Amino acid sequence: MKTRVNALAERLEQGARALADFAGSLTKEEWQVQVPHDGRKIGVTVHHVGNMYPIEIDVAQTAARGKPIVGVTWDVVADINARHAREFDGVTKAEAIAFLERNSAAAAAAIRALNDEVLDIAVPVSLNADAPLTTQFVLEDHAVRHSYHHLAKIKAALEVAGWSSGRREAGGGRREAGGGNAILSRKGDQR
Repeated sequence: MKTRVNALAERLEQGARALADFAGSLTKEEWQVQVPHDGRKIGVTVHHVGNMYPIEIDVAQTAARGKPIVGVTWDVVADINARHAREFDGVTKAEAIAFLERNSAAAAAAIRALNDEVLDIAVPVSLNADAPLTTQFVLEDHAVRHSYHHLAKIKAALEVAGWSSGRREAGGGRREAGGGNAILSRKGDQR
């Protein structure tokens, strides 16, 4: 049966699409804003989500085979993230979004290749103190959740940085009450 795996894949696709759409609407200045308590630029963070999908899917596939997840610690994750941030500090919006879209499509396809029965297989997960966790939990807590988590952090970073929070339209910019497109502006700037 594939009902649950299809639902997980669809949720991953929805989150990745929301992140890609929002990222696509950002200005060059917004793309460079650093995410508080993280330090990475928004653009690096968007690329990071795409970068992590293959790793997260590999971990979930390991769980689906009934094998324990070993050697994955928060220190390992922090090292991966730090190396990625250095290597992709100058990533362009087009590169990051294309990478995110490509890797999210591959991740969704990999989830759909599973069957519902393997979602209930529980294995010790080193990242979570070797707690026995199901394949479904591993997918939801990592690959499926990742884009939603970082989209929320990106939106918060823009608020903290002082960018006004107008309602964004798919396709970019901010829709003004009068109907015209305008870029986000710093709070307090006159239009």
